[in-house]
Amino acid sequence: MSAGPLYLGFDLSTQQLKAIVIASDLKVITEAKVDFDADYAAKYKIKKGVQTNEDEGEVYAPVAMWVEAVDLVLTRLKEKGCPVERIRGISGSGQQHSSVYWSEHAQSTLKKLESGKSLLGQLSNAFAYEFAPNWQDHSTQTECDHFDAHLGSKQKLAEATGSSAHHRFTGTQILRMRRRRPEVYDKTARISLASSFLASLFLGKIAPIDISDVTGMNLWDIAGEKWNESLLELTAGKDGVPELRKKLGDVPLDGGGSLGSISPYFVERYGFSPECQIAPFTGDNPATILSLPLRPHDAIVSLGTSSTFLMNTPSYKPDPSYHFMNHPTTKGHYMFMLCYKNGGLAREKVRDKLPKPSGSDPWENFNKTVLETPPLDVRKEGDKAKLGLYFPLPEIVPNIKAGIWRYTCNSEDGSDLNETSDWGPEADARTIVESQALSMRLRSQNLVSKPSDRPHLPAQPRRIYLVGGGSLNPAIARVFGDVLGGVDGVYKLDVGGNACALGGAYKALWALERKDANESFDDLIGKRWKEENAIQKVDDGYRDGTFQKYGKVLGAFEEMENRILKVAHN
Repeated sequence: MSAGPLYLGFDLSTQQLKAIVIASDLKVITEAKVDFDADYAAKYKIKKGVQTNEDEGEVYAPVAMWVEAVDLVLTRLKEKGCPVERIRGISGSGQQHSSVYWSEHAQSTLKKLESGKSLLGQLSNAFAYEFAPNWQDHSTQTECDHFDAHLGSKQKLAEATGSSAHHRFTGTQILRMRRRRPEVYDKTARISLASSFLASLFLGKIAPIDISDVTGMNLWDIAGEKWNESLLELTAGKDGVPELRKKLGDVPLDGGGSLGSISPYFVERYGFSPECQIAPFTGDNPATILSLPLRPHDAIVSLGTSSTFLMNTPSYKPDPSYHFMNHPTTKGHYMFMLCYKNGGLAREKVRDKLPKPSGSDPWENFNKTVLETPPLDVRKEGDKAKLGLYFPLPEIVPNIKAGIWRYTCNSEDGSDLNETSDWGPEADARTIVESQALSMRLRSQNLVSKPSDRPHLPAQPRRIYLVGGGSLNPAIARVFGDVLGGVDGVYKLDVGGNACALGGAYKALWALERKDANESFDDLIGKRWKEENAIQKVDDGYRDGTFQKYGKVLGAFEEMENRILKVAHN
């Protein structure tokens, strides 16, 4: 092993705390994890990392478990022989939106941690509330309604903060805490996000909230680069604004640099160098786009049980049906994010209606059907294009109840849009994949540009990266390339199961090795990142003629959604 500096990245997710150590050349040196259910289920009475109060829709994690996990994951790193004394910088990610409520004793306790005792044994009085609301929490509908109305409309809220109100967003959670548990709110000296909570432990004092993660709160004015006064007033009451500002703290506008040296606790207990610096920690979604690293106009499509579309864009064009967040490292750029509930599960339901394959691959017949079906199932001139929505679960984008809808329209211009009866599982197979991709194309169409080196081509993403279980499927890759394009192709991305922790480690490296504040993350990490180790081209992406066919029916697809919204709105 070379003797250069190392960088440590963490990911505090719902079910695990992961740690990964990299060298300056981005090579992974070692990794370790704590699995909350495996390590702590009995002690903290959790399932899949959380406790639930179903009567009120609350989902939350014990903060003490997170604290205990930090000592355990570092012990496991040491047991693997990790040379922690060479770690020069630490950053990481935390599940977005989740909040931690510190007591008045937190600052003084963090400052004087004793290395002979565990973190858990010393931080028992540091919290005003023993739980951290989880992103799955859905107890805040009343608060969401207030947020959506407060600036005049959902659109106005999205323009100010990047998103309309969502159950999991921190602003609605804080408002509910003040109303539902006023004694907790009153005892709270500082409020951290999961990311800044973790940074605080390593810093030995309360760390500021990160410039990207703050945009998952519905409280930060993105254009004004400050807390939104009116939304603070909604959350805390007119007289409570100064107090809430104090609880939230100031937000540094630079996602890089150092917040300070590591706490002496970790130097004395684990052997970290006292020179080790703590860089700002960010949210898990922003960390994902750093793990690539994702360049402007690239898109990541996550094809898991649910689906996510992430894009790095210089355009800020907010809308209530999606999210804009500040890019974690690049000022003036944004992370565009779409989240869908209906992804892999919806595709599986269609798959299971087809004849069962004779071989071991359960997707064999589904894939064959998809690839044998032409775009929009238009087999000859005059055939109607097939469009549909397939939602076994209530959907977020668009906000529609569970159900299946099938429509046809003129394939040349999208006219003559009409609902139709069930056309059978063979047609559904391609239509469901097209439907998922068309929704992403519809909502990202104003953010893509014509390729600068090929201006004769239509506007589209530069590259499309597929991750998650669906990324292994060649038929799905083909359809996403047909619909979304991807002038440089469609790629399967594999950075291991630790993308968020890896993004955190890259962020630490960039924050501390950049020449100055002008050296971008893309420049520094991009020069060292060996893409051949992490990506594999799975489809050509843009196909002239095919891409345009979907463009012709995009308006009809939007009209179909609007019609269904009128009769089946959640």
